[in-house]
Amino acid sequence: MGTDELYPAERLAAAQRATAAAGLDALLLTPGSDLRYLTGYDAHEGERLTCLLVPAEGEPTLVVPVLERPGAEAAPGAGYRIVDHADGTDPFPLVRAALPGPATAVGLSDRMWAEHVLALRAALPDATQRLASEVLRELRIRKSPAEVAALAEAGAAIDAVHRRMGEWLRPGRTEAEVAADIAAAIRAAGHVRVDFVIVAAGPNGASPHHQTGDRPIGAGEPVVVDIGGTMPSGYRSDCTRTYVAGGPAPAEFTDYYTVLHEAQRAAVAAVRPGVTAEALDAVARDLITAAGHGDAFLHRTGHGIGLDTHEDPYVVAGNSRPIEAGMAFSVEPGIYLAGRHGARIEDIVVCTTDGGQRLNTTPTELIAL
Repeated sequence: MGTDELYPAERLAAAQRATAAAGLDALLLTPGSDLRYLTGYDAHEGERLTCLLVPAEGEPTLVVPVLERPGAEAAPGAGYRIVDHADGTDPFPLVRAALPGPATAVGLSDRMWAEHVLALRAALPDATQRLASEVLRELRIRKSPAEVAALAEAGAAIDAVHRRMGEWLRPGRTEAEVAADIAAAIRAAGHVRVDFVIVAAGPNGASPHHQTGDRPIGAGEPVVVDIGGTMPSGYRSDCTRTYVAGGPAPAEFTDYYTVLHEAQRAAVAAVRPGVTAEALDAVARDLITAAGHGDAFLHRTGHGIGLDTHEDPYVVAGNSRPIEAGMAFSVEPGIYLAGRHGARIEDIVVCTTDGGQRLNTTPTELIAL
């Protein structure tokens, strides 16, 4: 797939129209997924200012440190000019000068560094600051066919790592030792960056975001393995499977894993246009609650994925937004019994015109190694 398909030039024009419709004079985007979405530029995040100014009308401008200009010029995007600043000079007047006129309201990257937020406030004292996601959320939330293909490529790459788990996950090895092997395999499978590796054995599996440590894995202990990375395209992978190595799992665990497996499959099967995000959450949650484990399902059923691992839409109670074709998100219910063990099953699913397509294709049954 060409980068022009993944980062088409018309995105900037669409962002400008949406900026005007939102009543903003410009978007000011520092390094992160919004800037990359509009330009293809994987900008370095640091104290030196990089800022894409997207005016409601007029020519967009990318302000970059002079030492990073070659990387900016090599990006696949088009339709904007590049202005650089030398070390030791104040870059914020360049942002002000790039505005076609006075600004009364601007949208800032949601995760912009506070020092840049405050400097932009000082440079544009008459401009109200709002979140750029007000504009860009609606552009990013539905994936193009090229974006779906990039997510499928990421899903296949992380699936390849899960298929190799028997090479590393053995009783007596520590979580950290297994995690190191997994991280190397994530890169070998085609990712340019390892975003996270959670290896949570036994009682650690009851903590959904366990910090992988030096605890040895015991025979017959359930092990939750949640892994993901970033592909050269910029698009992300995220997949969780639960394993048992070296002996039979506790009966209590296999009983609730059966419930979890049914809940995850039912939620995946329920994906289709028009179903609300909270209704999808309820499909998994109601089955788990009916089996007596509702209090042990500690988190939302899923999150959107694309250039960020976590982005809209969020599959959670209270989100009444209908799912639409092109939306991609995780379906990852879990059951966690504090002090004992836990389990999670996670697939990335993309909504199609008449249903849902799993982008992770490895088995979701309990995997004995």
